[in-house]
Amino acid sequence: MRIILPTSGPAVVAHGKGDLRIEDIPLTVPATDEAIVEIAYGGICGSDLHYWLHGAAGESILKEPMVLGHEIVGVVVQQAANGEGPAVGTPVAVHPATPAPGDVRYPEDRPNLSPGCTYLGSAARYPHTDGAFSRYANLPARMLRPLPENLDLRTAALVEPASVAWHAVARAGDVAGKTALVIGSGPIGALVVAVLKRAGAARIVAVDMHDKPLEIARAVGADEVLKGDDAGAIAAVDADVVIESSGSHFGLASAIKGATRGGKVVMVGLLPSGPQPVFISLAITRELELLGSFRFNDEIDDVIAALADGSLLVDPVVTHEFDLSQGLEAFDVARNSAESGKVLLNFQQ
Repeated sequence: MRIILPTSGPAVVAHGKGDLRIEDIPLTVPATDEAIVEIAYGGICGSDLHYWLHGAAGESILKEPMVLGHEIVGVVVQQAANGEGPAVGTPVAVHPATPAPGDVRYPEDRPNLSPGCTYLGSAARYPHTDGAFSRYANLPARMLRPLPENLDLRTAALVEPASVAWHAVARAGDVAGKTALVIGSGPIGALVVAVLKRAGAARIVAVDMHDKPLEIARAVGADEVLKGDDAGAIAAVDADVVIESSGSHFGLASAIKGATRGGKVVMVGLLPSGPQPVFISLAITRELELLGSFRFNDEIDDVIAALADGSLLVDPVVTHEFDLSQGLEAFDVARNSAESGKVLLNFQQ
């Protein structure tokens, strides 16, 4: 079955610093390996906010208008012409990465470290890779993950960020029975708490500067919460595993101080480029393991299964939902981390 589609549709487009627009974009003819997906929901990520607020996300600088969005779910309305991927009518989540092997060496089983990897809604390369905050999106069939019948699209909108959290926890190894400290309880930090809870951590302590994120962290499994300026209490946690998700050097300092001797610190929060003032001496004398965590690989399949069987609690992480026509307001709410968790855009009309 082939559905008659419009020639254009609304999308969220970043034109530069402070210049975000909801505008019609043409629906182009998909490549033979691309399906057309009718987008249902999209979650606003920190990188989307950075492109809007700063015209850049880290060193990825906007050089031309770009459609934002990589946390997206929807329904296939046209299968890839080559017959690959899900059939028409299949609800899908999306793995937004396209690894691109090159001359730089990296572990073959960790394609997220591919130096030429592109990501939906990323200005890391030029031409930029458009995202999928649009009514319809042409997406490679290999990106699409069919969703179980009992997993609704709104909950599935958290598959991508939950996969980031799952990967971060996996980097720490077996956390069952251990004390875990989570620095920064925004959407990723809250999802880390949820993954830690499912993985059997005995004690989970969440840290943030604001009350709302700590309320969410408790709702998804944190046993205790602390304010980020309570340095003494954070250091006293003496955690076996610390997940740093604030993306600030203050958070990383707290993570190092809160880790037990011989403990592990997983850094999933992306710090700004350049030198950072951090207590590395403590990491040395305590023989801490500092581990980076970047995006994810096939963990997305485990996340979908865990959401479907109810073992991964994520619903409290979503605090707001806006229609696409209210997209600018949605971004304004999402930037206020003191009052919001994950903010969703509803593309359904």
